[in-house]
Amino acid sequence: MSAAPLDPTPILETAFAFFGSRTLLAAAELGLFTRLGDEALTAGELGGALELHERGTYDFFDALVAMRFLDRDGDGPSARYRNTPATRQFLVRTSPAYLGGILEMASARLYPFWADLPEGLRTGRPQNEVKRTGRAVFEELYADPAKLEQFLAAMAGISRGNFAALAQKFDFSSYRTLCDVGGAAGILSIEVAKAHPHMACTSFDLPVVAPIAARTVDAAGLSGRIEVASGDFFSGPLPKADVITMGMILHDWNLEKKKHLVKAAYDALPPGGAFVAVEHLIDDARRENAFGLWMSLNMLIEFGDQAFDFTGADFDGWAREAGFARTEVLHLAGPCSAGIAYKA
Repeated sequence: MSAAPLDPTPILETAFAFFGSRTLLAAAELGLFTRLGDEALTAGELGGALELHERGTYDFFDALVAMRFLDRDGDGPSARYRNTPATRQFLVRTSPAYLGGILEMASARLYPFWADLPEGLRTGRPQNEVKRTGRAVFEELYADPAKLEQFLAAMAGISRGNFAALAQKFDFSSYRTLCDVGGAAGILSIEVAKAHPHMACTSFDLPVVAPIAARTVDAAGLSGRIEVASGDFFSGPLPKADVITMGMILHDWNLEKKKHLVKAAYDALPPGGAFVAVEHLIDDARRENAFGLWMSLNMLIEFGDQAFDFTGADFDGWAREAGFARTEVLHLAGPCSAGIAYKA
């Protein structure tokens, strides 16, 4: 019996996956989902609102229908397009669950940089703004308030669901204080404070970030329970707390700095305290979590050979080296997990 012929479809679908990616990113960049909101518009109405040339409107909108990012009532010119439940929840800017910021940043920054992935793989050097300006990504962001706001909004969007899952899944009952190191806009502290009224939280980041965090915390009505503190987590000790968290922080750094941060967390914790690192942890066998591996490649794009994502086993080794007694991995949502280290 002859073997069944091999199917090239997975190769072709993956090779041209950027068609679909760019279609979705363009829709987010154009504000399509926000413009639709709860309305249902014809192609002519929606294209006119977005100031699109008529040549691409039907192909563009119908591609989003085929991709299940839009619903369509009817056929032809009188058909009306509307958001799906998912795009209404996650891609309409006024939604509390909005995560379009990360799509907008991907469209504006990451998409063109990834065209240079082969060069990054050959050289181990960053492929982002540093090639044009000579400034590393964080220098570039901190020098431009608008870019910093966009970056923090993007990080808030992609992280909020994971932080909410941490607040629900991790047992905070025996702890009273939390310090989120590299707290950005304060979203992790907000989610924990909302879910656990007994917790007093501190969002700790550089001084340039503090005003943004303070506004976010104030808007959440939690100024009385969340302190916004400023400092550099590589100079001096971290604020002391029962729980030290770092959300998408460790993967930004090389091995030496990763170990420094893990040890700094250990030193800031009391006996019985916990260190929680929220990351897209790669599975230990490095076979399953493709998103975690893509994120590590994105660290190559952003920081060259000075940053990488890691496995739960890697985290366990660094934590035990720092003095932690034991670790565990807690799945949060999608490809994201928390590496948790407990101090004896």
